[in-house]
Amino acid sequence: MAGRLVVLDRDGVINRDSPEFVKSPDEWIPLEGSLEAIALLTRSGYAVAVASNQSGLARGLFDTATLGAIHDKMRDAAAGAGGRIDRVVFCPHGPDAGCECRKPAPGLLLRLGRRYGIDLRGVPCIGDSERDLVAARSVGARPILVRSGNGRRTEALLRDRGEDVEVYDDLLAASRQLASEVGPA
Repeated sequence: MAGRLVVLDRDGVINRDSPEFVKSPDEWIPLEGSLEAIALLTRSGYAVAVASNQSGLARGLFDTATLGAIHDKMRDAAAGAGGRIDRVVFCPHGPDAGCECRKPAPGLLLRLGRRYGIDLRGVPCIGDSERDLVAARSVGARPILVRSGNGRRTEALLRDRGEDVEVYDDLLAASRQLASEVGPA
């Protein structure tokens, strides 16, 4: 592993989100600048991990082979831009399953912490929804909100409640900030 870890949500952060779910590789469409962002994080010495709720599995909208093909496309696209996605973890359960892995529960992040043998305190976790931020906070990670996907709606909700969060327009802007903090790898 590189000396640093960053955890990204998938839908709405790396690729377009869909209320109908991303059910096939053809429906996986990267957001503008997201592949460049992953490449920048990789060049800056970050191991890039993706942690994503994928309840479409529990709903029968796609199977694990299809999800694997979607993730292969994502990894290949990142590699084509000069980046690397080191690990992908996902929750296959539905919203009412009561599992420990579906964000906002911390299970996916804890799994990554065990995999890398690190304490997650301060690890940047970038997402577009409140559940991403809650999961990050629960393990002492650094929650970062992007305005892509559901991010603008999440930002407004947090602002209305008087909650403060680190926020950037998109993954590329957040990645530029993270890269500036560590300097050259």
